[in-house]
Amino acid sequence: MTEFDPQRTALVLVDLMERVVALPLAPRSGDEVAGKAAELARVFRAAGAPVVVVRVERPGLAEQPPGSGLLEGIAEAGDIEIVKRTVGAFHGTGLDDRLRERGVRTLVLAGIATNLGVESTGRAAVDHGYEVVFVEDAMGALTAEEHRASVTLDMPRLGTVVTADALRARGGVGALG
Repeated sequence: MTEFDPQRTALVLVDLMERVVALPLAPRSGDEVAGKAAELARVFRAAGAPVVVVRVERPGLAEQPPGSGLLEGIAEAGDIEIVKRTVGAFHGTGLDDRLRERGVRTLVLAGIATNLGVESTGRAAVDHGYEVVFVEDAMGALTAEEHRASVTLDMPRLGTVVTADALRARGGVGALG
């Protein structure tokens, strides 16, 4: 992994919604994941790199369940908001088009759940030809075992798994603050 060009790299934050962040997660809490994700988002925005915030809506419902909005402080004006109706953020959302319009080639992924929304988005990103980086300490799953399996078995086959500190040390977007 080389230094990222902020004009060609986007941060994608998956399912940081009130009701999802409130779930009992491991190996870190939803609040810990959201805090690390918000920190990454601030740095990406400061470097001029796009930030994508993804939330899920259940299809066929007249009204979404309480807590279906993005967590306070995650999205800011200018971010790309994607509403998905499947596990991953690409299918039927226009995400690929919106990234390509901006010349994005590398995606840095974080959010909940590691082995579901984040991994599914990463798999589709690879299928679309993006380089993918997963930020391990900005993700959580329903169990520590699911998180660990994803970050040690599956994600390394799809891209690079790093911590936020390692991303900074390796010269991430704008040297990540």
